[in-house]
Amino acid sequence: MIELHDVTQHYGVRPVIHGITLRIERGEVVVILGPNGMGKTTLLGVMAGVLSPQKGEVLIDGLKRRGSEDEELAIRKMTVYLPDQPWLPAQRTAREFLLAVGRLYDVEAERLMNHIDQLLHLFDLNEQGDSPIRSLSAGQKKKVALCSALVTEAPLLLLDEPFSGGLDPAGILTLKRVIQHQARRKDVTIVLTSPVPELVEEIATRIIVLHNGEVLAFETIDGLQRLTGHRGTLDQVLQRLIFPETTQKLDAYFQEFGR
Repeated sequence: MIELHDVTQHYGVRPVIHGITLRIERGEVVVILGPNGMGKTTLLGVMAGVLSPQKGEVLIDGLKRRGSEDEELAIRKMTVYLPDQPWLPAQRTAREFLLAVGRLYDVEAERLMNHIDQLLHLFDLNEQGDSPIRSLSAGQKKKVALCSALVTEAPLLLLDEPFSGGLDPAGILTLKRVIQHQARRKDVTIVLTSPVPELVEEIATRIIVLHNGEVLAFETIDGLQRLTGHRGTLDQVLQRLIFPETTQKLDAYFQEFGR
């Protein structure tokens, strides 16, 4: 579904991502993990077409990202990109916004209205659905944004930190269950970023580990455990893979000040 060939993206003189080549299969749930500032959002933005790499190319379902006008329009019809802090029309209601987004993706009218009702109910937004978005809390706005991605029924979802932004425990559980359901269908591909390994351990088909703008590993959780020789949690595996010096620092600190 997604292919990157030798992709480099930089701001100024320092590459944020460098020489990345990878292939994401249709139906996968791929999570991009790594320290802050290591290129997670940049990599997702390149896949989404909001950033044009200085080097390399991106293919979506065999079509070249930012190739011809026809190719790019075809890609946009099948792709949703949800940034970490998306723009929402403050004066419109959540329902009006979701209707507009669904129509943009040519969802049939009756199915669209039914889907909106179900999403508002699913994310506990029944009472807020017909209120202006400006009146909602940060967490409720995040839920509206997530609903706007799901209502499109697009086969490719690119989600930047969907579990952040004030999402409450019920919202986190709901989103995890929705992603797990989509993964079982095998016709929807999801790529998301997250700074918290524990949130994605149950949903990821494979994990891209970024470090210093390069792919340190692109593996299943079992594959990462084999790579590090450690059968612990994903968080523990990532510590060994990315932050081996952090464990050493912690051990030294606890030896001296842990009493």
